[in-house]
Amino acid sequence: MSALAENLATLQERIARAALRSGRRPEDVTLLAVSKNHPADTIAEAVRLGLNLFGENRIQEARAKIPLCPGAARWHFIGHLQSNKVREAVTLFAMIQGVDSLALAQEIDRHAGQRAKVVPILLEVNVAGESSKFGWDPVAALDAVNGLNALRHLELHGLMTIAPYATDPEKVRPVFRRLRELRDRCADRLGAPLPVLSMGMSGDLEVAIEEGSTLVRVGTALFGPRP
Repeated sequence: MSALAENLATLQERIARAALRSGRRPEDVTLLAVSKNHPADTIAEAVRLGLNLFGENRIQEARAKIPLCPGAARWHFIGHLQSNKVREAVTLFAMIQGVDSLALAQEIDRHAGQRAKVVPILLEVNVAGESSKFGWDPVAALDAVNGLNALRHLELHGLMTIAPYATDPEKVRPVFRRLRELRDRCADRLGAPLPVLSMGMSGDLEVAIEEGSTLVRVGTALFGPRP
């Protein structure tokens, strides 16, 4: 068994145990493989092992890599998206996570309209209010959802956050809980479900799943240290 196969089996077990502890089904939690800095042949092995969802945060790297990868792979943009990269992001990615401002959402909507596409998005919320991170203030996100939902070429699927780093994952449990509560309030305001909660990474995915994550973004625990 390859190192990647062993890592994947361990991750799937971690996800399953956390889901069952919280009264959920393991299949209700999606694993997104954070593949930045890993080559196309590694992605191909991951696809052979059954993974099909990958995340990149650099347009230049994704532009070169995606055409070399198996067609079964689906791609999410998971980083901070600059406005001058929106056109390519709309072309390359099945979903843009991390939409962190109204201006960015409007730019995505504009480029999607030019291509007669509807682009699924997640709003990035800076739950902890860290100055070093992008994202909506929770109150501003709640106030913005109706206007964002009115953009014709966007489809709001949910929320995402990047929790503060902590050696003890329990310390960031409140961050994940607040994002879930905010998602529920946003859905109530829209009168429509927001099924995706993208939260949790290699070190804190169990706590995130216990608090309602439907999508965990994992790089190091799957692929090992980045080259």
